[in-house]
Amino acid sequence: MTHRAPKIVAALVLAAGTLAAQAAEPVAPADAARSITASDVARIVGVLAHDSMLGRDTPSRGLELTAQYVADQFRRFGLKPGGDGGAWIQRYPITRRRLELARSAVVLRMGGRSATVPFDRTARFVAGDVPRGPVSGPVVLVGGAVSPEAVAGMSLRGRIVLYVHDYSRPIPANATLVARAIRVSAPKAIVAISNVDSAAFAARIPTRASERYGMDLRLEAPPSVEVSEAAVSQILHAAGVNLAEVRKSAGPVARELPGLTATVALEETVTDSVAAPNTVGILEGSDPALRNEYLVFSAHMDHIGVTPSRADSINNGADDNASGTAGVIELAEAFSRPGARPRRSIIFVTVSGEEKGLWGSRYFSEHPPVPVDRLVANINLDMLGRNWPDTIVAIGKEHSDLGATLERVNAAHPELRMAAIDDRWPEERFYFRSDHYNFARKGVPALFFFNGVHEDYHRVTDSPDKIDSEKESRILRLLFYLGQEIGNAARRPAWDPGSRKLIVEEEQ
Repeated sequence: MTHRAPKIVAALVLAAGTLAAQAAEPVAPADAARSITASDVARIVGVLAHDSMLGRDTPSRGLELTAQYVADQFRRFGLKPGGDGGAWIQRYPITRRRLELARSAVVLRMGGRSATVPFDRTARFVAGDVPRGPVSGPVVLVGGAVSPEAVAGMSLRGRIVLYVHDYSRPIPANATLVARAIRVSAPKAIVAISNVDSAAFAARIPTRASERYGMDLRLEAPPSVEVSEAAVSQILHAAGVNLAEVRKSAGPVARELPGLTATVALEETVTDSVAAPNTVGILEGSDPALRNEYLVFSAHMDHIGVTPSRADSINNGADDNASGTAGVIELAEAFSRPGARPRRSIIFVTVSGEEKGLWGSRYFSEHPPVPVDRLVANINLDMLGRNWPDTIVAIGKEHSDLGATLERVNAAHPELRMAAIDDRWPEERFYFRSDHYNFARKGVPALFFFNGVHEDYHRVTDSPDKIDSEKESRILRLLFYLGQEIGNAARRPAWDPGSRKLIVEEEQ
């Protein structure tokens, strides 16, 4: 498909005109499950991944149309709005910001000596929030063969962490977990010391910082910056640090450096401020007591937008993640049929900003429509329409008894010809890379249903014609039965204690 003028009206008329009417009489859950059909899945994916949605970037007009389309479906099913002010849409703030390189620097001080590292060719911003003012504190040196478990035993709160890694070697498999462990230890800032060649390091830094969108939650995630070793080697040598020895250490290194302090001063300019949508619908449960507890079905509705300067420029995102969004819509319709409503209530939410860093689900988890301790489980749908016809990966089964519940439900429905299997790619750390993680970090047990990546992932070729809608319809029926089991159970799902300590308690 080529980048042509949007045909928005045609897409929305197609969507609105073909949904079946709700049954007037109560139906058995099995009948409600059968209402989830391959033709419905294909039709909804066709709307969401149509060229007129322009790839559903966050923020964009196509994303706004998508959010309104989902809201229209929730309204037709009789759900209650769960967004802002009694509406279907929950909005979160995002700002476009530019780091002012000339007014930003990292400064190390020891006695009467100092080293100032400007953000010209010797330092660069990596991640986190830009503080409202300079942050200063004593320094802790971290490096060597460090693990997340080792970081957990270090005293990093309120310190500036100098993280020493050997950039000349392959990135360790646990690097992401180590970085996360350092971040959640609540340092004031993280300064990574790079031993990349000075010229190569300088070449990575633009003369003018590009503008970037970011979610403006102001949760004060510590800023993470990277500095060239050449700019700080002398003052670190004066502090008794041999960086080469730290990098060669066979065990973890955590050293306080008495007398050495660091200041990270970052200044940025806000150039634009907008808001992005989540769409939220609530189905009230049938039990007067349990209806105050909520199961959450979620999927991200955004994708990566348009790739300029290509004949086929629209990244339609049919599998990623029109397939998951279509799944939430189909499940909302099935559960809302008379007689299919479980004892607990259900929140159906389609979030945006997943491709930017889980923005929408992060905001939703911080601002849910009900107290977060009433959320009993999250079932997240992200890419359901490709790869094996008889298999779906359920990531997170080992972290709570939701895994056992899924196994039981799966075994009870062989007619679906769908096996929900364990995570096939633990080394990819997918558990920490989709929207369910923002529920899990708040204490909500979660499962993530995912068919894995493929050759069309994040390409313009991820188009609706490649979706196996028949396969997806069977996955969704399995998730409907799983939702019935969770929604009607006497007890809410329970964490595995070790997983709760790793995922929930360390984050708080």
